[in-house]
Amino acid sequence: MSSPTALAFGLQRIALENGLTQAELFEYVFDDTVLALSFVLNIALAGITILGIAYLGRNLTDPRAKMIAISLMLISVVSISSYSGLASGLTLSVIEMPSGHPAEGTMTAGEDGVLTMWGRYLTWTFSTPFILIALGMIAGSNWTKILTTVAFTIAMCVTGLAAALTTSSLVMRWWWFVISSIFFLVIVYVILVDWTAEAEATGTGDLFNTLKLLTVVGWFGYPILWALGVEGFAILDVAITSWGYSVLDIITKYIVTFVAMFYVIKEPDAITGGAEYGSSRPGFAPADD
Repeated sequence: MSSPTALAFGLQRIALENGLTQAELFEYVFDDTVLALSFVLNIALAGITILGIAYLGRNLTDPRAKMIAISLMLISVVSISSYSGLASGLTLSVIEMPSGHPAEGTMTAGEDGVLTMWGRYLTWTFSTPFILIALGMIAGSNWTKILTTVAFTIAMCVTGLAAALTTSSLVMRWWWFVISSIFFLVIVYVILVDWTAEAEATGTGDLFNTLKLLTVVGWFGYPILWALGVEGFAILDVAITSWGYSVLDIITKYIVTFVAMFYVIKEPDAITGGAEYGSSRPGFAPADD
């Protein structure tokens, strides 16, 4: 887990060790209409969002407004790719739960274990940084603070993935969950305290408060669902857990994207950066694309 390469090899090993083939996992998903729709709906919405941003942003001229729009688009670019992986069975595995877990002994498609949608963690690892980049820029924050939140969100998602994949010990599963939650609270603090104050000073307070509410309230739903779902206390089944995550993704990704985009396309003074925005040399204005 110490590097993206190690993470990729670790996930590949888990997939290869899984007793079910991708074809069998694909069949299992689409035999459960409720589960399949939780993936397919997000593929469709991510595609619509990408096209919507491309259309709405076609006349943007300010480089800072364009950068915010691109960040918003990349959220859905990651999502459509990741949900396609889930729907195809590529990023699914059946994992045996450790001793003492409520789902210990569960069978899935004839295999010991529960269906783990580890591809969702890939979605969050690569999409939430773009959410934070867009939010930070709208708030008028500096890049040091924005990149700090990006680092914490990657750490949050990777440790959340560790919690989902740990089978050696029930205590260690929950320990990873606690670490991930601590990283999450650091991000929430920056959004609710630092960026809220900066947005008021920048002049984007009204918009930011709306985005903050949708994002933070939605994000609190993820650890709650993890705890209630098959990976935690197993109160909710796989399909319901998946739908819970999908609904939260709809709120915190697509709805947030369009709320922000409808504001950005007006190119208000609080959003625009001027011709020299993004230039590394004083007095040099980057060419408009």
